[in-house]
Amino acid sequence: MEVRVKTGAIEQHDADAVIVNLFDDRRIGGATQALDRALNGAISALIAGGDLSGKAGETVVFYPTGAIPARRVIVVGLGKREEFSVETVRRAAAHAVVKAREVGAQVVGTIVQGSGAAGLAPDVAAQAVVEGSLLALYRWRGLKTGDDDTPSVEALELVVRPGDDVAAVEAGARAGQAIAEGAMLARDLVNNPPNVATPTMLAETAREIAGRHGLRVEVLDRADVEKLGMGAFLGVAQGTEEPPKFIILEHRPDAAGDTVVLVGKGITFDTGGISLKPSDHMETMKSDMAGAAAVLGAMQAVAALDLPVHVVGLVPATDNMPSGHAYKPADVVKAMNGKTIEIISTDAEGRLILADALCYAARYKPAAVIDLATLTGACVVALGAGMAAGLFCEDDALRGRIQTAADATSERVWHMPQFKEYLESIKSDTADVKNSGGRMGGVGTSAMFLRQFAEGYSWAHLDIAGMAGVMMGEGGPTAPYQQKGASGFGVRLLTEIVRNWS
Repeated sequence: MEVRVKTGAIEQHDADAVIVNLFDDRRIGGATQALDRALNGAISALIAGGDLSGKAGETVVFYPTGAIPARRVIVVGLGKREEFSVETVRRAAAHAVVKAREVGAQVVGTIVQGSGAAGLAPDVAAQAVVEGSLLALYRWRGLKTGDDDTPSVEALELVVRPGDDVAAVEAGARAGQAIAEGAMLARDLVNNPPNVATPTMLAETAREIAGRHGLRVEVLDRADVEKLGMGAFLGVAQGTEEPPKFIILEHRPDAAGDTVVLVGKGITFDTGGISLKPSDHMETMKSDMAGAAAVLGAMQAVAALDLPVHVVGLVPATDNMPSGHAYKPADVVKAMNGKTIEIISTDAEGRLILADALCYAARYKPAAVIDLATLTGACVVALGAGMAAGLFCEDDALRGRIQTAADATSERVWHMPQFKEYLESIKSDTADVKNSGGRMGGVGTSAMFLRQFAEGYSWAHLDIAGMAGVMMGEGGPTAPYQQKGASGFGVRLLTEIVRNWS
């Protein structure tokens, strides 16, 4: 979909539909008031008649029948004025643009919601409008055949009055589009069937991103990772016929300062291995590469925005299969840093591939390493589906950066403890550490396991098991810019962290 910025008045804008808004106190002002005057009080009449309340998410469509150039007017409710935030704008834009699509509008004009009396900076408001709109219009058709007769919005036009900061709106719109496209890439990757979204396909996607945006890309195969001593990663990969891939994407702008490494768990399908999962809902395990998808989407957004930070994306990718070659409980594998790991459960495989990736990250001498993984069902039990990602981070400064970005993007995180006592649960009689500490405290022991391999740098771990969308086959609260299937969680969060790094 094309995103454009137009200068003019919303009441004079020619489009299939124009969008304005209303708080639930029903006080008309700004662009909504100007449009109401042009319509001889039509919006005021809807309010007086009880057809328009301004409650959050409400959309009302009416037809001006030639009174203004636009064919339709959509008024979207913002809810309580005192609760207004950037997320209010995203949600309102999502509700309104979906309604525009439902009524068949192809060209949609909208005010830059929140940049008037609500007081948001024009670039921030424009970014939120574009993010909410594009993410809400995302549709996944997969491998369906036949024509798609669903209406589509072809252009979103942000209407800015003469004298307003057009350059800031344009910058915000560009950022919103780049970030939303990164999130939609992540959604596509997770939504794809696992026989399509293989490690090889993830590597091809990384190469395509690099080709479009000038990133450095390197894809290590089985022989390469054997030479590096990635025994934990190879242990998981030894049971599959799919070639494992270790994907490296690097954004190195001129005069970059700190290095930030993003690591994404790339289990393209998780059967549990020899510790086989139950068959019910196993199909949702195609989402076990949502961390990898988020890193690829974030790297695309970082490159598209040409952010002045050296960013490296690492994706260890394999599936986890049972076979005559598969690793098994009681095996011992050796990670890249030389530490030995006793296998208790082959279904605790994500932490093994991350262990070697975290070891590899140290070669960049990074200021910070952040990993994302659909790591544990225990995190979903602890926090709930769709509520927040579990955040493990002992560095106050890094944790503050992540929390600030989470607040700005509404991709929520919740700080979890890293009690030293968790280490007792993963002590092994046979190796340096074991890969599972049992059911109790599973989310904490998994993070403590990863801690053994995140050495020499500031590190944060995000367990996104409850946030990937299709993971666990469970519902949860969703924003109007989400749909059934993959959420793309993490792309906006990671990009915001990098944007604010300097």
